[in-house]
Amino acid sequence: MALSAILVDRYSDLKARLARRLGATELAAEALQETWLRLQRPGYVGALQRPDAYLFRVALNIAADHRVAERRRLALSEVEALRHADDDELDPERIIASRAEIAALADALDELPQRRRAIFLAARLDELPHKIIAERHGVSTRLVERELKLALEHCSERLGRGMPARFGAPPREPSKE
Repeated sequence: MALSAILVDRYSDLKARLARRLGATELAAEALQETWLRLQRPGYVGALQRPDAYLFRVALNIAADHRVAERRRLALSEVEALRHADDDELDPERIIASRAEIAALADALDELPQRRRAIFLAARLDELPHKIIAERHGVSTRLVERELKLALEHCSERLGRGMPARFGAPPREPSKE
């Protein structure tokens, strides 16, 4: 039986399972519709031992992609706020203050030991995962996290700011299936 036929045949069950997992019936229906559309594209999936599980996983991945896309979109109110931002927000005083703050941050970074500075820049400027940074420096990811925390503490102190509440990589969502 073709995957699209299995999807049509078991649509209600898959939608109910997805809705429970995602917490949103509409998102489950959209994910299944997109799954059906993807199944219509040419290509060979191969023999599957558990086609239901395959369809469920495809729909979950599509739902995750939808959520990521939604988070990236600005709300209409945010777009309007940007459109109507006052030009006086970039007054000369604020520009000078910002430049001074950037210079203070550069000085604080220059005070860091070389490896700590490199780790900080790789994590914050290049947005590299801690694992890759650890491999590049030949250290553990735990040491990368420790060096990053120390760098953040130093920079926060030098800039007269409080330490950020969270300084590591974003927490992972536990997998449920």
